[in-house]
Amino acid sequence: MKQMITLEVNGERHELAVEKDATLRDVLHDQLNLDGPKKGCDTGSCGCCTVHVDGLAVYSCMRYAVACDGAKVLTAEGLSAGADLHPIQQSFIDAGAVQCGYCTCGMMMSAKQLLDETPRPDEEDIRHAIAGNLCRCTGYAKIVDAVKLAADRLAG
Repeated sequence: MKQMITLEVNGERHELAVEKDATLRDVLHDQLNLDGPKKGCDTGSCGCCTVHVDGLAVYSCMRYAVACDGAKVLTAEGLSAGADLHPIQQSFIDAGAVQCGYCTCGMMMSAKQLLDETPRPDEEDIRHAIAGNLCRCTGYAKIVDAVKLAADRLAG
């Protein structure tokens, strides 16, 4: 049996009929056609489904959509303002931190949480913040560089 919920996703209000056991990730992907939160492990181990719910980075595969009723959700797609990329997105491109791209959206959302809380993080802060996100392509150096670059750009 489906339940009606309301989500504000990337600034847009949506009323959705969802299965009681549907994850937020599945609703974002299957009903709202958002590709940012990836399906990886479905156990909260890889971080590629990371989104913000009411301002906090969470694994969307570990949240039931019905538990998010009334929440504000931000995905990587919602970082940009139209054609203008967010400094985090542009920094990932400029630093070469985008390889296969599977982990990238989750990494950016974890980076956003960090930069919202710690505008001038050091390398240890960055590595701690992205520790819940697995990347199978890199040694994380370019990702750390991208977050440093984003911090500099956001600070002006």
